[in-house]
Amino acid sequence: MNNKNTGMIATIVTAILCGCCALFACIFGFGTITGNGTFTLGDTAQPMPPTYGYVFLCLSFLMILVPVIVGFVTLKKKPADAAAEVPPAPPSTPAE
Repeated sequence: MNNKNTGMIATIVTAILCGCCALFACIFGFGTITGNGTFTLGDTAQPMPPTYGYVFLCLSFLMILVPVIVGFVTLKKKPADAAAEVPPAPPSTPAE
C-alpha cells in the first residue's frame, strides 16, 4: 500500500464519519434556530435557545472542513528533491 492509497482511504473515512456528524449537526442546528428544539429537565420541557443552533451550524461547518483538509494534506503532490534535479557540473579544464 503506497502513500496515495493511504491518503485516499483516510480522506474517504473522514468524509464518511465527519460528513454524517456534520449533516446531523446541521439539521439539528436549523431545527433549533427555527424554535423547534426542546429539552426536558425533570418534568418540564423548555425550548432550546437559538444560540445553540448557531453553535451546531458552526460545528457542522468545521466538521465539513476536516475531510477537505485531510484530502489536501494527504493527496497533494510532494515536490521532488531539488538536489536530484540539478545536473552535475561539467569538469573544469585548466585555462591556458
